Parts: sequence; C-alpha cells; structure tokens
Amino acid sequence: MTERRDPDALVRRAGRGNPDHDQHFLVDDRVLDRIPGYLPDDADTSHVLEIGGGPGALTDRLLGVADRVTVIERDRAFAAHLRREFTNEIDAGRLTVIEGDALDVPLPEFTACVSNLPYSVSSEIAFRLLPEGKPLILMFQKEFAERMAAEPATDEYGRLSVTAGHYADVEVVEPVPKEAFDPAPAVESAVVRALPRDPEYEVPDDDFFLRFVTACFTQRRKTMRNAIRNTGHISKLDDPDAVVDAAPEDLLRKRAGKVTPAEFAELARIAWEVGDPA
Repeated sequence: MTERRDPDALVRRAGRGNPDHDQHFLVDDRVLDRIPGYLPDDADTSHVLEIGGGPGALTDRLLGVADRVTVIERDRAFAAHLRREFTNEIDAGRLTVIEGDALDVPLPEFTACVSNLPYSVSSEIAFRLLPEGKPLILMFQKEFAERMAAEPATDEYGRLSVTAGHYADVEVVEPVPKEAFDPAPAVESAVVRALPRDPEYEVPDDDFFLRFVTACFTQRRKTMRNAIRNTGHISKLDDPDAVVDAAPEDLLRKRAGKVTPAEFAELARIAWEVGDPA
C-alpha cells in the first residue's frame, strides 16, 4: 500500500482554506484513517465519489481503499492542486478530478460516496445523493447530523429526519471536534453513515410525499388537522379539507414531531387520493 500523505503537508502545498468560502479541511490523521472504514464490509468500492476534495487528505485515504475515485471540487485552485498532487493516480486512471459545483455538474456513476461536505450546502448535496441509492459516509455540522438521524418524538426529529429516512438508514457514527480541521470551524461536526434501503411503507409519489412532510413541519406546533389545512399552498393540495375529513382522528390530533414516517405515508396516501394535489 502506498504511504499515506501527511494532511498538514497537503494543506501547505495547496494553501489553507478560506472560512468565508466554507473551506474547513479535515487534517486529523486518526479521523481520516477511520472514515473509509465506516463503509460496510461488503460495500462496492470500485468507484468512490468524493465531493469537496480540497487539499486531498481524504482523497488520499480513499485511493487506499477504492479501485477508482472521482473528486468534484468547485474551487479552481484546489482542483489544480489535486491534479498536480495526484498526477500518478490520474495517469493510472485511478483518479478523476471534476472542477465544478456538485449541485450543478452531472454526477458520475459511482458505487459509494465518502465526503467532507461544505456545510453551507450540505443539505442540498445530501438530498442530491440520497436518491442515488448508494452507501454514503458524509461529514456534517453535528446539529444537522443529529437531526438527520433523529427518531420520532425527540427534540431533533423533523422534516430532515423523515426525508433522509425515506431513502436510507441513517446513523451518526462519530463526533468530530473543531480541532480536527484547518482552519477550525465554529461548530462541532459529525460523520453520518446512510445506507440505502426501501422504506417500510408505500407512498403514491416520492416528490409529493416529501412536499407533504415539508408542509406539515412548517407548522410543527399545530395539530396535524390544522397543519394540513394551513399548508395547502406548500403541499399543493387543492382540497386540504377533504384530507382532514378522510384522515383518522388519532393522527389528526398529533403534532408533526410525533408522527412517524409510516403515519406520514398514510396521511400522504389519503391526501393524494382525496386532496386533489397539483
């Protein structure tokens, strides 16, 4: 196995990140070594995607476990650095560097994604990745990670929990302190493992289900009866009153924070059938 590159040396060669541009690079050797190991033992690592390569410390670790790695890097200077630093791996066909915004560029066919995501767009990137149905090991702001993995009736449970759980089993596998980054962010971080699976319920339409959940959580302090009635403009229901008339009373009395994903699915099916969704 090729000797691992020193992450601090990589930062010196690449240049330090700019916190104003949401650039906080993981440099703790121990965390870097552990992250690829959070992939399942049977994960297909023939083509691993990394979003936000920066100076390449995680890229280096991924090349140690994957047959092939593709990095999407938005910053032109860091993309150029990755091409210089990993010339041999690129020439060998083991690494591809795509310069561009991960929210805009076409995603390659990949078998797993392991990334330290830029926190300002972590939600948008995560929900671009989750529908792909691949194992994901992603670094997030700790608060975001805990909300993503939260169970019903907890303080952290919300739209993010239901939406992420619609696509995958989500678990916080490691908290990461600020000191593991250069420059250090203002917040604590955490590594999340999201393993794809089909939900234990059926919905008539994924987009409508997620829109319906989002709508209800905009009024999480209201009962579901009022939340459904008050958010037809968000869920795009022409007749929310018909949904309330058809839904079980025990669910209508609940607030969104105590409604399980399966119960949301039941209400969404009713809304789809009688609420005349757009």
